[in-house]
Amino acid sequence: MSILFSPMDLRSITFRNRIFVSPMCQYSSHDGLPTDWHLVHLGSRAVGGAGLVMVEATAISPKGRISPGDCGIWSDAHAVAFAPIARFIQENGAVAGIQIAHAGRKGSCAPPWRGGAPLGMEECGWQTLSPSAAPFDTGHPIPHALTPDEMDLIEDQFRAAAHRALAAGFQVLELHMAHGYLLHEFLSPLVNQRKDDFGGSLENRLRLPLRVARAVRSEWPAELPLFVRISATDWVAGGWDIEQSLVLARQLKEIGVDLIDCSSGFAVPDEPIPFGPGFQVPFAARVRAEVGIASGAVGYITDPAQAEQIVATGQADAVLLARQMLRDPYWPLHAAQALHADAPWPNQYLRAR
Repeated sequence: MSILFSPMDLRSITFRNRIFVSPMCQYSSHDGLPTDWHLVHLGSRAVGGAGLVMVEATAISPKGRISPGDCGIWSDAHAVAFAPIARFIQENGAVAGIQIAHAGRKGSCAPPWRGGAPLGMEECGWQTLSPSAAPFDTGHPIPHALTPDEMDLIEDQFRAAAHRALAAGFQVLELHMAHGYLLHEFLSPLVNQRKDDFGGSLENRLRLPLRVARAVRSEWPAELPLFVRISATDWVAGGWDIEQSLVLARQLKEIGVDLIDCSSGFAVPDEPIPFGPGFQVPFAARVRAEVGIASGAVGYITDPAQAEQIVATGQADAVLLARQMLRDPYWPLHAAQALHADAPWPNQYLRAR
């Protein structure tokens, strides 16, 4: 019996299998509003058999976007626009999730296919924000160092984004604390150079991310799961690492977070990341074993047998697929055939089974 295709329960939600679609930016929104592209992109992954379909990093404010084309959820109009997408995902058997985020000092950039360079004000760019006034890389603008009052506002924006995500009909919410974006910037000593209560010691660097997690958990219904994506390590000596991640995960568990989505890296440029099949799985395994919280494994998971092995051996409770899902929206259906597991096909596609 395939463990990968066994149901998974978190709070009141049952996922039909343990294959989750990782949040993937599409850079195709207009003023943060999702378009037909998002309906087809996300809907096809639900039709393709995934257990959870997660919307891309969705900004809590206009300044929280990576690019002008990012999705956002800073107004009620955004919640209304997302509602048909959440509904279609659920109608096709998957759980609808959304990741909420603030890009911090890595915002105000062009989309990847236009080079990804920082945008000037004359190019519809904006002033970026960060714990400290240090740019991400050479050629990037100096971000504005947040004041405590501005941090209060960001906490409120995350809370409001959670409220709107619920109004849109999403069943899973994920907080983005990874990849060098704002909350990870507070965690990483490579980025956070503050001398006040929000910098320096681990306790201080955890302060704002944990405040945001508490605010969101208080807004998000008790019967619905809350995930957090972390970068388990910066891959640089003196940076954020797995031991600090375990401390964070324990405190997130106490707050009521249900699953830690274990990615890594991207706080600073030129990190020596050892990319390869399953290279981040050991982080998910340690979080699951040492913290006693559900974990998700992500990164270079492409083969059905590989995914099965990860969950069957208890290294993670679920796998999150990104690029492989871009290559093949129906990967779960094909994986079920490879593993001799039972996965229902849409009635409209049965003649191709």
